[in-house]
Amino acid sequence: MGYTMSEKILAKASGQASVHAGEIVWVDVDRAMMDDILGPRVEIAKNLKEIRDEVWDPEKVVIISDHYTPPASIQQAEIVKFTRDWAKEHDIKNYFEFVGPCHQIMAEHGFVRPGTIVVGTDSHTCMGGALGAFATGIGSTEMSGVLLQGKIWMRVPKTIRVYWEGHLQEGVMAKDVSLKTIGTIGHAGATYKTVEYVGPTISDMIIDERMAISNMAVEMGAKAGLMQADEKTRRFLEEHGVTDGDYDLASDADAVFCEELSFTADRLQPMVACPHQVDNVTEAVTVKETPIHQAYIGSCTGGRYNDLKAAAELLNGRKIAKGLRLLVSPASDETWRRADKAGILQILAEAGATVLAPTCGVCVGLHSGMIAAGENCISSSNRNFIGRMGSKEAGIYLGSPLTVAASALTGHITDPREII
Repeated sequence: MGYTMSEKILAKASGQASVHAGEIVWVDVDRAMMDDILGPRVEIAKNLKEIRDEVWDPEKVVIISDHYTPPASIQQAEIVKFTRDWAKEHDIKNYFEFVGPCHQIMAEHGFVRPGTIVVGTDSHTCMGGALGAFATGIGSTEMSGVLLQGKIWMRVPKTIRVYWEGHLQEGVMAKDVSLKTIGTIGHAGATYKTVEYVGPTISDMIIDERMAISNMAVEMGAKAGLMQADEKTRRFLEEHGVTDGDYDLASDADAVFCEELSFTADRLQPMVACPHQVDNVTEAVTVKETPIHQAYIGSCTGGRYNDLKAAAELLNGRKIAKGLRLLVSPASDETWRRADKAGILQILAEAGATVLAPTCGVCVGLHSGMIAAGENCISSSNRNFIGRMGSKEAGIYLGSPLTVAASALTGHITDPREII
C-alpha cells in the first residue's frame, strides 16, 4: 500500500519511516507564522511570558501585520505597534507590515517550500499547499506551544483526491475551479482532511492560479490543500531566492484516498458563491440580474498579478457603472509594483477603480471599504459570511476577478463571457 503526500510529509517531519491516516504524530515545524489580528497580542504573548519568555527559533518565526494595516483607528494602530514591539523584543527578524496579506508574503519571501510543515494563526495558511507544503492554520494556544517547542501534534489526515482535466474556456478562471470544487464537496465535506488537487488542468496553471485554489481548501473544512510541486513551482521559488525543496514528493499510485472526484474544465462556467456560505455556489448566469453596489478585486485569493492583469484587459477603455465603486487591493507590495510598472493599475484607475494599499482590510471588513445595509458586494476574496465585509444586512457574492470586473461594468452580476 502506498502513501499520500500528507502521509509522506508528516512522516518525515515526525522522524518516522511511515505514518497512516488517523495516527497522531508530533512533527517538527519548519515555519510558524503569526499575523497582527491573531498574533502575539492575543493570549500568545501572555502564555510565553508565564512559561518561558523566549522563542524556540526566531529564524523560523514570521510575523506579518496585514489585517490592521494601514490602521484605521487608534486601537488598530496600538495592535500593530504591540506586534512590532513584540517581534523586536523577541529578535524576530522576519517581521513585515504594510506589505500585503500574510500568505502571499510567505510565498514571495521563500518561507513556504515543498515538503515542509508551515503553521499559521490564519485559516488560509493552507494556501502554501500550492507550493507543495503541508501548510495549515492553527489557534493561538497551539501557536504558543509551537513557539516554545518548535513542534505540534497532528492527526494524519485522510485525503480527498480532486482530479481536473481539460482546458478552461475564455472567461473562466482558477477561482471558478475552486468554487465548483467547494460547491460539490460542501463547507464541511473535507473537515480535517487534505484535499489534493491533481490533473492536467492543475498542471497547466501558473502558480498565481494554483494559489487561488489551495487558498480556499479550508472553506471545505480541509486541514490542507495540496498540489504536487513541479518545474513551475521551482521557477517561482527560484525567482524568490529559494533553491531547495522536495520536488519529488507525490502521492503513490496505490495510495489510499477516502474519496476521489473528477471534473472537466472544458464544461466549467463562471461560478458565483451566493450569501451567506461559500458552498452556496451557482453559475453566474443564474444570478445575473442581482444588483451590485461594490466590487472588490484583491486579497490573498484574488489580488495577484494574473488577477489584476485579467481584470485590466477586460476593463481597458471602459468605465464602471455609475454609482458603483470598484476597489482594487494588490496581494502584496511586489504585486503592486509589478502591476504599476506594467500599466495595469493605471488602466484600472482610468476605468473608475480606487486602487488601495495591499491589505486584508476590505476582505475582513476592518477598513478601506465596508458595505452598508442593503448593499451587495461581489468580491474575488474567499469568504461571504454574514457581516464579513460590513453590515450584517448586506450581501456578499464571490466570483473570479473577471466576474467581478464584468459586474463592475454592468452594475449587476455578469458572466464575463458576455463582455469579453
